[in-house]
Amino acid sequence: MSAVRVVLADDERMVRTALRVILDAEPDLTVVGEASTGAEAVSVVRAERPDVVLMDVRMPEIDGIRATEQILAGMAEPPRIVVVTTFENDAYVYDALRVGAAGFLLKRAAAEELVSAVRLVARSDSLLYPAAVRGLAAEHARNRPPVAPPWVARLTEREAEVLRLVATGLTNAEIAGRMGVGPATVKTHVASVLAKSGARDRTQAVILAYESGFVRAG
Repeated sequence: MSAVRVVLADDERMVRTALRVILDAEPDLTVVGEASTGAEAVSVVRAERPDVVLMDVRMPEIDGIRATEQILAGMAEPPRIVVVTTFENDAYVYDALRVGAAGFLLKRAAAEELVSAVRLVARSDSLLYPAAVRGLAAEHARNRPPVAPPWVARLTEREAEVLRLVATGLTNAEIAGRMGVGPATVKTHVASVLAKSGARDRTQAVILAYESGFVRAG
């Protein structure tokens, strides 16, 4: 199996160096590029076509949110993007998740958390820090009236159940065990939920589920 290819985007060289040392020490992970600005991140990602990007939220020229948007909109098979932040309740983090980031990572995370996070988002079968994602989604959902979009009504009973379980942070295998079906069946239901909702991945599906009122905050 080939190594997971990673690009690091942060305006602090020391941060990038520390991340590279940690990731390159793992046999299944390799850093293939670095960027010090949001605009440079877009260029490096398009050139290197990594599997995962660690994207600082606040950078010169364009911030991590705009860089995330440009990468996801401009590539047929974009990488999984994890935004890196100092504070998990930062409004920038929520905005990044809304535009398609696969998750977020705190700058104070331990080395083993960093490695685990990159591996998890590369697999894309679970949420990264599901409790924190739910907390962010719930907090922001309280500040706006829920508006049920048409896709909610198009979900089958099984798809609705799968989306609720995805929102709790369960993996496909865990959902399969809960529902008494095979993982392949769950994977099919998840794909259908993403297609109907227009979500890019599980994280964005959870955000949309809260914003629509399909999943209730608190």
